[in-house]
Amino acid sequence: MKSPAVSVLSACLLLPLVCLAHEPAPPAAFPDKAIHAPRPMPDRIVLTWDGDPATTQAVTWRTDTSVGRAEAELAVANENGRDLKGTKVPATTTALISSLGPAHYHSAGFRDLRPDTLYAYRVGDGVNWSEWSHFRTASRTTRAFSFLYFGDAQNDIRTHWSRVFREAFRQAPRAAFTLHAGDLINNAHNDAQWGEWFGAPAWVNATLPVVPIAGNHEYARLDEKDEKAPRVLSRNWRPQFTLPENGPADLAEVRETAYWFDYQGARIVSLDSNVKQEEQVPWLRATLQANPQRWTILAFHHPIFSPARNRDNAKLRELWKPVLDEFKVDLVLTGHDHTYARSGDVSSRVPVGDVNQPKGYNQVYDPAIGTVYVVSVSGPKMYDITSSDWAVRSAEDTQLFQVITVDGDELRFEARTATNRLYDAFTLRKRPGEPNLLIETLPPQRRRPAAPRTPKEKPE
Repeated sequence: MKSPAVSVLSACLLLPLVCLAHEPAPPAAFPDKAIHAPRPMPDRIVLTWDGDPATTQAVTWRTDTSVGRAEAELAVANENGRDLKGTKVPATTTALISSLGPAHYHSAGFRDLRPDTLYAYRVGDGVNWSEWSHFRTASRTTRAFSFLYFGDAQNDIRTHWSRVFREAFRQAPRAAFTLHAGDLINNAHNDAQWGEWFGAPAWVNATLPVVPIAGNHEYARLDEKDEKAPRVLSRNWRPQFTLPENGPADLAEVRETAYWFDYQGARIVSLDSNVKQEEQVPWLRATLQANPQRWTILAFHHPIFSPARNRDNAKLRELWKPVLDEFKVDLVLTGHDHTYARSGDVSSRVPVGDVNQPKGYNQVYDPAIGTVYVVSVSGPKMYDITSSDWAVRSAEDTQLFQVITVDGDELRFEARTATNRLYDAFTLRKRPGEPNLLIETLPPQRRRPAAPRTPKEKPE
């Protein structure tokens, strides 16, 4: 007796048209609304800080609107999960109607934590829980740490940015946090793009705190058809991130986009270069003047020194650079220009009067001050470099991540490609009574041919 499989094969040989009629239809694109739909189970779980990293931790997550009551559970991490005895922490809930429909975002704040302690936590509604995840509080004392810095992710996030983030995590799995220098996504209010951004790091966002910086693509009109409507911060931003509210007290426009926190000997300051640039100056000066930390790192989106002539931010430089010089800020991290450029000692070859040269300087890097400026990109969208004489190191067509280590009197910086090849490195060393000593490490650069060319994409 023939098996059923043989019978079907024989039938197909004799009646090919009948068999073809039963072939599956070609695949169709799965709709964004289905891919990124919220559920009762928590997703988009992200750690941030809204207080002291040594004694606090915030966690935010998303569910569908059926979850009206949410909570977290917290315990000191142990060796046997079944012995975890969590303490319930109530969450606040914010309703959001995004471009894909309604959802609830929940945020819980863990307070009075022990410094330098590993904690386990989970989030849910009391019945439907996420998995347990870990985070470690910062030390109260100055102690070595590393963090990951990413320039613009912005485009093709799931397709092309995810591998960069994951390679970065492979390189520095014990990083203290990840810092994203703006343009996390391309369209501010597009919830599917936010879904891709949360999906690329996946569970890592739930165990390494995120420090997000607002870029110009985090701002857009709520109604793009209304050309008179003002550009506003992404409607997703504040519901999905719980960030410090220690920015300028009288500037609601930069609430949770301009902020600072201290981490084991370093003050990290986020500025919003999109709006109220002049109004942030007094707050920045006060924040730096009251800084007791050994290291100062600033992050904002638009570079003070751009590697493209038509993207020079002269007003921003005029407003902010005098304050950075006054307090000898150590490191400035930016994005926006979809290339890589980093300042260093190039005084022997930089012409005076370049569009990016502030009056009175013949190079960006001033050894009497010691500040290093970096522009970087982690996503696949690339521009031309047209003004890099000020940079000791530059790159085109190269997705990068950066590992920054603060260790006592030294700050070590590494820029690595998507394949984890070392592309740039330097060390800043503190010296008593003097500016930082800059120690260079310069592997070969990647630049496009010098022949005239048309930019691959329209800059914006």
